[in-house]
Amino acid sequence: MAAGSEVSSRLTLEATAAGNQGQHVKPFTPEKAKEIIMSLQQPAIFCNMVFDWPARHWTAKHLSEILHGKQIRFRMGMKSTDTAEAMILKPFELRIRFKMIEFLVPQFETACSYVEATLEEFLTWNCDQSNDSGPFKDYDHSKFWAYADYKYFVSLFEDKTDIFQDVIWSDFGFPGRNGQESTLWIGSSGAHTPCHLDSYGCNLVFQVQGRKRWHLFPPEDTPFLYPTRIPYEESSVFSKINVVNPDLKRFPQFQKARRHTVTLSPRQVLFVPRHWWHYVESIDPVTVSINSWIELEEDHLARVEEAITRMLVCALKTAEDPHNTRAWLNPTEVEETSHEVNCHYLNGAVAAFLDHYKTSKGVEIQALRTSKENLQKEDLNTCNHMEMEGTHGQNGTKAAIKQEAASLFGPDLVPVTLRSKETPSEGGGIFENDGKDFVDKDGKHFAKLLCADRQQTMSTSDNAGVDQMASNSAPAPSQTFVSTDDLLDCLVNPQVTRMVAQLLLQGKSL
Repeated sequence: MAAGSEVSSRLTLEATAAGNQGQHVKPFTPEKAKEIIMSLQQPAIFCNMVFDWPARHWTAKHLSEILHGKQIRFRMGMKSTDTAEAMILKPFELRIRFKMIEFLVPQFETACSYVEATLEEFLTWNCDQSNDSGPFKDYDHSKFWAYADYKYFVSLFEDKTDIFQDVIWSDFGFPGRNGQESTLWIGSSGAHTPCHLDSYGCNLVFQVQGRKRWHLFPPEDTPFLYPTRIPYEESSVFSKINVVNPDLKRFPQFQKARRHTVTLSPRQVLFVPRHWWHYVESIDPVTVSINSWIELEEDHLARVEEAITRMLVCALKTAEDPHNTRAWLNPTEVEETSHEVNCHYLNGAVAAFLDHYKTSKGVEIQALRTSKENLQKEDLNTCNHMEMEGTHGQNGTKAAIKQEAASLFGPDLVPVTLRSKETPSEGGGIFENDGKDFVDKDGKHFAKLLCADRQQTMSTSDNAGVDQMASNSAPAPSQTFVSTDDLLDCLVNPQVTRMVAQLLLQGKSL
């Protein structure tokens, strides 16, 4: 297989040529696309699936005409390392100066400033690079990026609901799903969100304008990503690491994480499986993306875990010193909620979970009591099945379905590659794997590699939590004080929260 960038260019050219000849035929039926999405455990790019979507014309310029005069909130962040003195305007209007900016920590949304502006004003600032461009006048274009992220269609186009039909997720096997269940992302070069995983669902991302570089890590590598729930946002688990410039002295276990990288180009759709970590950066002057989170069976348990997390975070953080001005609630969260409200939320999540599984076919509450050893044995058996030839019949196993999905890799379904194992320096750059020898024409080599990775993970990840605790057990002299955040990092660690949720649900199901 050619290098990743060459593959992307070739696929785009092929799609354009086919479209010009009027011979465009979608490579997957909606039923087949959904089967792939529901069974594939690896990120992958769908090609030639959105050539007839009206939303393919949604450039920032086009949207500025549709949303003429509408104010949108932009998040402002620093672009990159700079040896010159720079300023960041904090949300509470304090100017803090930095020398030799390294960005060894993520630019969390609580540490960014925000601008209310129209898309026209954004484009003027971004294209003319003028320092007196209305609301952006305080932000030097050479040092700052702007991101209008996480904009729900239902709020953005509240008076133009016909536009929802421009997004046709039904082509991927989800009838009736369109822009109403989607979000819009518009950014300048360098715009990004901190590395995180989404608690709910899997993700489909349609790239409309410009290119974005994705860095993805599998769920099994969660201990190596040092998860945290501060800043708190429902359904988002953040990493403490700036994954493109990691501080390996502070986070040594990150070297074990398996990074998959891909550059997503216009008219491609990226599938991100459940609980895959991702860091996404805009690499062109203007980028536009549309995404939709697809609900999954596992979300019922995830909502219980999220309710537990919210209750603990709100209880501890709101009990802090009122003079502590540090922002802990992510801007996407409207406000902190009372203990009474959180109790009601938790009980609702538990009741919904139990009601769902008592009425679902083939699913038993007993599944919650499955031992860790049995889960590992099932994973190993699944991998062995994936390496075997054959197709699944009417009573085929889930492993056989996964095998068939892997066999579909080719020009219309491209796997996201595992980055080469060179260890980045603490300030080093990131390079994409060239993808050579990653998958043969029938997809079997990919399945074998995937299983090998999963087996290796199961043999090493059990000790990851212990290793991480050991690496953090000797705090620096300046870090001996235990803060509320230190306690929260332990209490609402996703691994701990999952165990608490399982114990809670087991007690209720007896």
